[in-house]
Amino acid sequence: MRLRIAEIDALDHRVFEFAIRDLMRRDGCTAERLGGAGDNACDVRAVDPAGRVWAIQCKHRRDGERGSAVGVGVLQQVNGTARQIHGADIAVVLTNGRFSSKATPWGRQHRIHLVDRHLLSQWAAGPHPLWALLDRLPPAHRPPKLP
Repeated sequence: MRLRIAEIDALDHRVFEFAIRDLMRRDGCTAERLGGAGDNACDVRAVDPAGRVWAIQCKHRRDGERGSAVGVGVLQQVNGTARQIHGADIAVVLTNGRFSSKATPWGRQHRIHLVDRHLLSQWAAGPHPLWALLDRLPPAHRPPKLP
């Protein structure tokens, strides 16, 4: 499964969450979509081949990069639930848009990975799993499976 950013932009926000789930599955994860009311700021929960748990909050912008920026408030919600409720090793906020200028340093300070339009485009269209494109990930829980 490979997606171009134009295809991602055209998705409904619910279908966007399923697409993110499917991209995580493409990369060898077990993944489920939790999105909707009561999801506790986690639209996709996944376990990667290294045993790390991912909590991903998806923010689809109909207008892509021209849409409203994802701000610190969303990151604060994720920070309060990803590890405590979802047991995440890796917390991610992912958008086909952009983040506010305050969100980037706030996310770094609180160990929340931000996946913006550029990084999403690279991941969705390319051969690399998301974890190969992110910095400062926690170590594997178990050795990865050999091909």
